[in-house]
Amino acid sequence: MGNDQDLSGKSRAKNLFAASETGTKKEINHNNPWKVIIADDEIEVHNVTKMVLNDYDFEGRPLQFLSAYSGEETQQLIQDNPDTAIILLDVVMETDEAGLKVARYIRQTLKNPFVRIILRTGQPGKAPERNVIIDYDINEYKEKTELTVQKLFTTITSALRSYRDLRIIEKNRYGLEHIIRASARLFEHQSLKDFAKGVLTQLVSILKLDESSAYLHLSGFSALEEKDDFIVLAATGKYESAVDQYVTSIFPEDVLKYIRQAVSERKSLFIEDIYVGYLSTQSGMKNVLFLKSCSHLNKLDRDLIRIFSNNVAVAFENILLNKEIVDTHKEMLLTLGEVIEHRSTDVGKHAHRVSLFCHLLALKSGLSPEEADLLRLAAPMHDVGKVAIPDSILFKPATLTPEEFETIKPHTSIGYAIFKNSNRRIMQAAAIVAQQHHEHWDGGGYPQGLSGEDIHIFGRITGLADVFDSLTHWRIYKEKWELAEVLKLIKEQRGLRFAPNLVDIFLENIDAFVQINNRYPE
Repeated sequence: MGNDQDLSGKSRAKNLFAASETGTKKEINHNNPWKVIIADDEIEVHNVTKMVLNDYDFEGRPLQFLSAYSGEETQQLIQDNPDTAIILLDVVMETDEAGLKVARYIRQTLKNPFVRIILRTGQPGKAPERNVIIDYDINEYKEKTELTVQKLFTTITSALRSYRDLRIIEKNRYGLEHIIRASARLFEHQSLKDFAKGVLTQLVSILKLDESSAYLHLSGFSALEEKDDFIVLAATGKYESAVDQYVTSIFPEDVLKYIRQAVSERKSLFIEDIYVGYLSTQSGMKNVLFLKSCSHLNKLDRDLIRIFSNNVAVAFENILLNKEIVDTHKEMLLTLGEVIEHRSTDVGKHAHRVSLFCHLLALKSGLSPEEADLLRLAAPMHDVGKVAIPDSILFKPATLTPEEFETIKPHTSIGYAIFKNSNRRIMQAAAIVAQQHHEHWDGGGYPQGLSGEDIHIFGRITGLADVFDSLTHWRIYKEKWELAEVLKLIKEQRGLRFAPNLVDIFLENIDAFVQINNRYPE
């Protein structure tokens, strides 16, 4: 008997399999095996399969065998172990089609496209190969008498390669999703972090590491230069807790040494099992990628990483430029709001406080973080229309006459006109708050006399925030009110000037609003 011995006999099988292996002994990672389910109602098949594959490894990882003896057991086993790489599946177990039902359950119910299904049968007439290949999403069809020791070795190796490549593709897709989400959410302060996380995920794919390796065996971080140091944007492995911390405060000297070397030489470095990616932008911003456990990489892998890192530098540049534009936009709006307020009332923190009040009230009332942040940026523009109001009215140290009040009312429409023609979301939001922050819930406000929910939520929130801040601070035409007086008025205006639900939320969280007042005094 030679290398064509089939698995129905045991003699010399282990020796024959071992004899086919050549080369030096490799280091085996027993903590991260490939999972293989043997699903067969014959105990002998389990024993022989385990025996001939006992010393098998693929890419330095051994096999972990899981046994099931019926279709029902197999379904539970694959459900409990979704990271199974291969299932050696018998067609006929408790029923003639038990294995086929399992295959359908894996693909259609569990929706697991990754596990490689190798169908084995001792009764090919029960499940003809042509019908099975057409009707079921399996990867191999073998008769038990056909599956010799050498052919089993070849089949397992081919299946593991396919499984590995599918997982790499999936990890690559996962990384791309992070990068796409980052580029689509530039208004969020987390976008750089999302992008950095996607970069690490992509590198894991290039390194040909599976999902568990990405988080258990690969340790790395992505950092951005800030204040003569680097702050960690994303991290994996033992560095996961380092996000948002400065590199020099948490990493040992050997890690810092490699980072300093890469920054000093202005290039990416492979040193022993470490990769330090140095990514500089045209604006002078420096970024660092740091990965451990890279000693197994070949020249092609390293070249791919260098190319990828160069492309990442360009992407970082684009994100940073967009972030700078958004930050400048934010600062400009806030500064303009303060300038306008200073002109009209000789105080300078009203616009900033109203911005913070609006953000808090928006979040508490159920708006999304994105909407709340948008309102926070737009709220300082609520009185921008006062640029067109005469100083004699703005600085009058007394209550306005009815005629003077009619003169000041158009500031809402003027503010709306300033922003209405812009397609920018911030400008559109600014137009809304400028126009509607004096509308009343009962319809008695101006300039349009809107009522109820016809008033945009941004206008409703800004109106309440504006009144609260104005009454709790000194103005040229009035003294500061005591908090109890202000709250009494707001309660009385519930359902009249102010939306009832917003008044309730405001009063429930009054301590937080008072804290903002105290934090930013005139």
